[in-house]
Amino acid sequence: MAEKLKNVLKLVEDIAPSYLAENWDNVGLQIGNEHKEIHRILVALEVTDSIIDEAISKKVDMIICHHPLIFKPLKKIRTNNPIENMVYRLIKNDIALFCAHTNLDIAYGGTNDVLAETLNIMHTKPLREMGKEKYFKLVVYVPKTHVENVRDAICSAGAGHIGNYSYCTFQTEGTGTFKPLEGADPFIGREGEIEKAIECRLESIVSKEKLNSVMKNMLEAHPYEEVAYDLFTLNNDIHSYGLGRVGNLIEPLKLSVFCQEIKSKLSMKHIRIVGNPEKSVQRIGLCTGSGAEFIYDAYKLGCDCYITGDVKYHDAQYAASLGIAVIDAGHFETEQLVCKPLFENMKELIAKNHYDMEVLLASNNINPFKMV
Repeated sequence: MAEKLKNVLKLVEDIAPSYLAENWDNVGLQIGNEHKEIHRILVALEVTDSIIDEAISKKVDMIICHHPLIFKPLKKIRTNNPIENMVYRLIKNDIALFCAHTNLDIAYGGTNDVLAETLNIMHTKPLREMGKEKYFKLVVYVPKTHVENVRDAICSAGAGHIGNYSYCTFQTEGTGTFKPLEGADPFIGREGEIEKAIECRLESIVSKEKLNSVMKNMLEAHPYEEVAYDLFTLNNDIHSYGLGRVGNLIEPLKLSVFCQEIKSKLSMKHIRIVGNPEKSVQRIGLCTGSGAEFIYDAYKLGCDCYITGDVKYHDAQYAASLGIAVIDAGHFETEQLVCKPLFENMKELIAKNHYDMEVLLASNNINPFKMV
């Protein structure tokens, strides 16, 4: 049985939470009905006529893409206007459209992290920090016989993530006491008698965005009728989020050598640079898509080189005056890398939730620029 579109939206929200999106952005469900049944999903960089053709030919019910099709309110839908015609075609063919834009740029594992990983840039952090995630300490008391079940339940829902580690918990063993009162239906013990049980105090951390799903899983997995647990607000600086990334290459490289690696990994024949090709670079800043506005951010953070796309003439002059190398690796080239990981993440979440639907990776993501 196919799943409702609203359930698919929850999966995408796990990958790129909508609260991360910039205020000016237009993300989320742009076309469609949350109660529509979804059998097949197509993941693409953006909506074009060729992507819509592919979606129709493959009998797709929904497109998930990075670039929003609708940025400004539409006053009319005329088929002689390119954007409006694509909206018309999607509606006519009953294809829902969901867009994850700046939220996918900012999210852990999104466009910027994918580019950094592709280029072997290590130990990254946001180039421009925009906020810090709120975290809680969850403490729950579980009978020793069920502690592994509850641990798996909360951690599979997102608790216990610290940096590159998951399933981070701590447990201590002790004795719990309780007396079932009239009308109770206890897992162990008898009404009116004090019961002692060997229990474990299980502790973990959970982000605000994962809290609801973690609590739901915990309560479902716990055997007790009334679950004893505590939630504490944390002030730990665990995870900040923001646009772009800054990190380091494993070892210094000449700018010219680094450019050759970028061209190879991004399948580019040509690349534009600002700076001395013989310069040694190791501290690298980057922002996928169009990020020339962050050149000074990269300079302030001590970057030897900054990678982005859509660099204009005066941006290049400004970078040269600062003495920071800039690589224009293209808007399309720096962002299209995210499609495959997004496709794989959706496949994994669909399988994990036992949803009866298929996800496809678009084959018609096309760069509008041609090199001649």
